[in-house]
Amino acid sequence: MATVELTKENFEDKVLAHDISLIDFWASWCEPCKSFGPVFEAVSEQHDNILFGKVDTEAQQELAAHFNIRSIPTLVAIRDKVVIFSQAGALPKASLEDLIKQVGELDMEQVHTEIAKQQQEQATGQPG
Repeated sequence: MATVELTKENFEDKVLAHDISLIDFWASWCEPCKSFGPVFEAVSEQHDNILFGKVDTEAQQELAAHFNIRSIPTLVAIRDKVVIFSQAGALPKASLEDLIKQVGELDMEQVHTEIAKQQQEQATGQPG
């Protein structure tokens, strides 16, 4: 699947339509972004079941702020509506492929259980 430009208007619809989404936050003036872009695009062609989205941080400042993007490129992985990975810096192809494998193998039932536990602790102010 080719990469998809994500905007404030289409972000939710696109991301919710996929179990796994990888999002590249970038800007046209960013040299590391320029080198990571072709790697991200090439890997996207190998994974039809994953959304590979690109967010131009200059044009989509609200989205960048929502994800607390402080440097670019930043790669964010979302699975089942949960941000499970967020890291600044360009990844080589092998590392990106490894990340995709790890995201796919993650036990999301356990993740959702841990999130619920953390939310309960925040609500009560006590460890669960």
